[in-house]
Amino acid sequence: MAASLIDLLRELKDPRDPRGLQYPLASVLGLCLVAILAGHTSLAAIAHFGRLRGPRLGHPLGFPSKKMPAANTLSLLLRDLDADHLDRIIGAWLAGRHAAGWDHVAIDGKVLRGSRDGETPGVHLLAAYAPQAAAVLGQLRVEATTNEHKTALRLLGVLPPLGGAVVTADAMFTHRDVASEVLGRQGDYVLYAKDNQETLQADIAAVFAAAESGGFSPLPTRAVA
Repeated sequence: MAASLIDLLRELKDPRDPRGLQYPLASVLGLCLVAILAGHTSLAAIAHFGRLRGPRLGHPLGFPSKKMPAANTLSLLLRDLDADHLDRIIGAWLAGRHAAGWDHVAIDGKVLRGSRDGETPGVHLLAAYAPQAAAVLGQLRVEATTNEHKTALRLLGVLPPLGGAVVTADAMFTHRDVASEVLGRQGDYVLYAKDNQETLQADIAAVFAAAESGGFSPLPTRAVA
């Protein structure tokens, strides 16, 4: 039986000082998840959601008392979490509920909405999205010192084995090392070849030309008795 998400969240390292902790880490994250699923996305709304439901929600989530965390408590905790580890846990939880794997995984980068602050750039994230689950399997922050191409190699390395899934991405990711990483993770890929990739386009054209001219031998057919 696949582990529950709350059970897996207990594997996440708690960044807080263990002295005087009031709220278990997995319980706080469980509250955030339930509140977000109910449409409450700000920290103030999540805290209010918890206070209104008190022990009715707190007991199933594992809170030891009727008291629920305030918005500033949520802010301090979420700010210091290991986001990459949390993504891996959620990806493992999703994979445990899709034993047959994924047909399609799309890789794309976006700037997190609302994360820009004046002259400070927004948070740039690269995500692997599975349409079958309508969920992100994993995502990593694209640091200012690197780019999406290099981050994609890291992201593919932390995802569970792809198990035959077709990975799609735009032309930014059309590199030999990305293709090799996908194949090494037991997946296939569909990547764009733009007009400025002349050598690659010529190689592709040569392959299809060979196929049209009979350069590929068909598989042998079974003899019929």
